[in-house]
Amino acid sequence: MTRSPAFPTVSPPQPEKQPVFDTHHGVTRTDDYAWLRAENWQAMFRDPSLLDSRIRAHLEAENAYQAALMADTAQLRKQLFTEMKGRIKEDDSTVPMKDGPYAYGSSFKLGGEQPRYFRTPRDGGDKQILLDGDAEAEGKPYFRLGGVDHSTDHRKLLWAFDDKGSEFFKLRVRDLASGKELTDLIPDTGGSGVWDAGNDGFFYTRLDSNHRPSKVLFHTLGDNPEYDRLIYEEPDPGFFMNVGGTRSNEWIMIGINDHETSEYRLMSAGDPFAAPKLVSPRETGLQYDLEEGGDIFFILTNADGAKDFKIMTAPANDPVRANWQELVPHEPGRLILSVIGFKDHLVRLERKEGLPRIVVRDRKSGEEHLISLDEEAFSLGLSGSYEYDTEIMRFSYSSMTTPAQVFDYNMRTRERVLLKTQEVPSGHDPDHYVTRRLMAPAADGELVPISLFHHRETPLDGSAPCLLYGYGSYGIAVPASFNTNCLSLVDRGFVYAIAHVRGGKDKGYGWYDDGKRAHKMNTFTDFIAVARHLVAERYTAHDRIIAQGGSAGGMLMGGVANMAPECFGGIVAEVPFVDVLSTMLDASLPLTPPEWPEWGNPIASAEDYRTIAAYSPYDSVAALDYPPILAQAGLTDPRVTYWEPAKWVARLRERKSGDNPVLFKINMDSGHAGASGRFSRLQEIAFTYAFALKVTGKAGLAADEV
Repeated sequence: MTRSPAFPTVSPPQPEKQPVFDTHHGVTRTDDYAWLRAENWQAMFRDPSLLDSRIRAHLEAENAYQAALMADTAQLRKQLFTEMKGRIKEDDSTVPMKDGPYAYGSSFKLGGEQPRYFRTPRDGGDKQILLDGDAEAEGKPYFRLGGVDHSTDHRKLLWAFDDKGSEFFKLRVRDLASGKELTDLIPDTGGSGVWDAGNDGFFYTRLDSNHRPSKVLFHTLGDNPEYDRLIYEEPDPGFFMNVGGTRSNEWIMIGINDHETSEYRLMSAGDPFAAPKLVSPRETGLQYDLEEGGDIFFILTNADGAKDFKIMTAPANDPVRANWQELVPHEPGRLILSVIGFKDHLVRLERKEGLPRIVVRDRKSGEEHLISLDEEAFSLGLSGSYEYDTEIMRFSYSSMTTPAQVFDYNMRTRERVLLKTQEVPSGHDPDHYVTRRLMAPAADGELVPISLFHHRETPLDGSAPCLLYGYGSYGIAVPASFNTNCLSLVDRGFVYAIAHVRGGKDKGYGWYDDGKRAHKMNTFTDFIAVARHLVAERYTAHDRIIAQGGSAGGMLMGGVANMAPECFGGIVAEVPFVDVLSTMLDASLPLTPPEWPEWGNPIASAEDYRTIAAYSPYDSVAALDYPPILAQAGLTDPRVTYWEPAKWVARLRERKSGDNPVLFKINMDSGHAGASGRFSRLQEIAFTYAFALKVTGKAGLAADEV
């Protein structure tokens, strides 16, 4: 692989090497760049000005370097931003959802970055703006709204915000009659809360100094938060925790889980001072979720070997494990993803043969029917409901060619009403594009699904560039949904592809199991197999494939760069989890203990240590001819800390052969999700796309020149 001629010759930053040694299970590692991790990282996440000046200087030098290498794309980035912004309806609005005397929704104003939350009376009347995100964000370099929840008496609004990017959310309460904030201000929360039945207080999770939701507290309106009542404290740092409620407002549910085990505790919403009642104690590997059903709970669980999950019921007043009764049996290969209970119906979202589907069940007769859809690759979502006693459920549908559609569906009459189709102001004709679903043979004979999207006039002779996206962790399946942004690539002749690799649940729970812990290598080899299959089928060529992934998908990018650099013309790693071994060896980091079931515990297990070391991108960097690489991160990211990509980039430059550049772009005002505004985020996407176009020699091609 030779140097990409697209980049000028500019000397990159060269951070000082300060060797740090660690030994585990008889293996000693040397980390020359460990000093890039701020010793005061907990405090710095809350106040970025506390970052060590030497580290700040290095990160700013990295930004200066990537800016110099990408300077010639300034006009292209403006054009891409204009195109992508032109596909967004600036004053877009959700379809309001009914709840009692009102219908609630969110919208944007022209030029607005943040959403506004509103309600309209169901019997007619003027729209009332409950919360204006743009007004709240004014003057702040970063602002992100968390949960927004109205009280059941419709008099108050509980809302959360993060103004640092560190995901330490503050909770506030607004009086909806006056529009004024109450005195209640709760810091260091998980970003949402749930009202008690009397609407005079709420439950929420409190984050500890290591960013873990370790406590559920109850706050009585008007009280000092320092004296909020402790409802439950989770002693095990290896478990996440959340608190929620049912639509009927009868129950408060404390959910506790890691990536393979779950546990629930229940309280009556009318008695916030009662002790929560355990449903079924945590048992390694047992997962279950609760959904209201009147006098019963529906329980979605993998109990008794139901790997792809089944649905059970239990009496609401005593839902302990001994009282669970099977309702929808386990069917291997049919993965039940979620359920929503209504007074007369039960709706479930499931995936079979790699595609999602919705099944509606009549609770009285047990009769079931499917909501039919007919494209090769598509995305489905259940929108939930504020109301329990209703015949109407809402769902969304899109494909890579079809803009998102929102439907109300009558579960009794089976009438489907289209409420909204995503508007693309600059215009979009689905007939100009092709969506396909392919299967790539993996090394062990498995078939890896690929969702493919390209312009109908794109020549499929091996000459087209390709953006190949992948994730492959935590059981998350990447939907084949409509994405207006990628049209800026597809209209310039790109093939856009999603590799549904193992580690997600795209082909059932077994697909997830076969891509985690001891089987993690399948995630990387599947992605490489997809790249090779696309070349073999003449959709693209290896030197024209830009691989892209973020977070755990960024780890995937680092892994395939080490394993098969010759398969890719460029790599984009967004907030990349690339220092896997070091992070899993550090129990003080926010997500480490809860992540051990996903990756393994290299502290306790020599086998897990060896498994992770074999693919951890930072540990596996070698003297290889890597393609051009773009890494992106946020300074206050508590999920993938900024020093992971900073160290990775430094080691890549030190060890690689060849002259292809490694760029590192760090947002000094954001965290894991990047820029918080909808248009600010488009600037970041435009930068990524400009890199892809530059590397593939398409930077000078306008969208209308295809």
